[in-house]
Amino acid sequence: MKRLDFFQFINGDKVPLPFSDKEYERRLKGLRKIIEENNLDAVILTSLQNIAYYSGFLYCSFGRQYACIVTPKRNVVISAQVDAGQPGRRCYGENLVYTDWKKDNYFKAIVYVLGKAKKIGVEEDHLTKERYKKLQDSFDNSKIVDISQLTMSQRMIKSDEEIALIRSGAKIADIGGEAIVKAIKVGASEIDVAMVGRDAMETAIAKFHSNSELRDTWVWFQSGINTDGAHNPVTTRKIKFGDILSLNTFPMISGYYTALERTLFMGKVDKDSLKAWEANVKVHRRGIEIIKPGVKCSAIAAELNELFSELGYLDRRTFGYGHSFGLLSPYYGREGKLEFREDIETVLKPNMVVSMEPMILIPEGEPGAGGYREHDILVINENGAEDITKFPFGPEHNVIK
Repeated sequence: MKRLDFFQFINGDKVPLPFSDKEYERRLKGLRKIIEENNLDAVILTSLQNIAYYSGFLYCSFGRQYACIVTPKRNVVISAQVDAGQPGRRCYGENLVYTDWKKDNYFKAIVYVLGKAKKIGVEEDHLTKERYKKLQDSFDNSKIVDISQLTMSQRMIKSDEEIALIRSGAKIADIGGEAIVKAIKVGASEIDVAMVGRDAMETAIAKFHSNSELRDTWVWFQSGINTDGAHNPVTTRKIKFGDILSLNTFPMISGYYTALERTLFMGKVDKDSLKAWEANVKVHRRGIEIIKPGVKCSAIAAELNELFSELGYLDRRTFGYGHSFGLLSPYYGREGKLEFREDIETVLKPNMVVSMEPMILIPEGEPGAGGYREHDILVINENGAEDITKFPFGPEHNVIK
């Protein structure tokens, strides 16, 4: 039996993607400008975020490799046979399927599409040394250049369609937060509370985004000592009276992550905890106020550092003050050029979408022990920024009775 190395497989009609054809053409036009300005024959995108951004298809790797090849005339998703017709149904453009029957059929499929390309753009920050070398070996005498920073810069400016989806995500995060607050009680476990929030958000996504893939939405609900890290997993720890709590809801809509994060207390808050909480809230409010076009990310970090210093908590700060939103999850998509840190010189522009999320940590055994964190999402416009997170924050709202 002769087995193919790769083939086209159409199994059903195209399904509605997260964005319009016009939006995908806008994105591809921007990428083709990068191709033209850098005298490239093509780019080979390999990351989850870029393949989804330019084609609409969000792959599940499971150890296999994927690509989206873009030339001045074509855009082709390369997918593994294990996914059958799904990539073809859920991508904008063409799809070519490679098989597992022989080693490196993935690279053979890429060569088939590109032929004798002389200069190719890749995402160096996503390629292992082995994969980079195999690409080089597949294209003898071709020049391979990194375009990862250029594509990141394009993704940092959101379109109206993207902002509409992010707004919806922020509302759904609030829905999850409201469900969680209703489920909080002494004796409930973190996982019990987290599941309530997750289910509420998935129900809302199914209602408001009926054509999206329902996957990856999650909640981190932490209590007591478990609040010390921003990304601590959910456990079976049971809530006690007087506990500090951390509510974190993350709806995922077609690869687009949004977030709500709030500090709460169960039943009462002692004076040392209240002092720390109010300090973090004060920095959070100030951060929201100073986000506007024309301001450098580093300047925002510097001003908030100064405020934390005045309040006596600068040494308790644990990470940067915020980051970009878009095609993002715990596993992919971070836009490092748009973070509120001391070393980031990016100037804020309209249609960027960012978070403000200060956090301080007081270690166990000290007065006021726990991790304090608030998180809002802001859309930068011509005159300032709009806070699209509506869930209330601070001691006057989030001491659970």
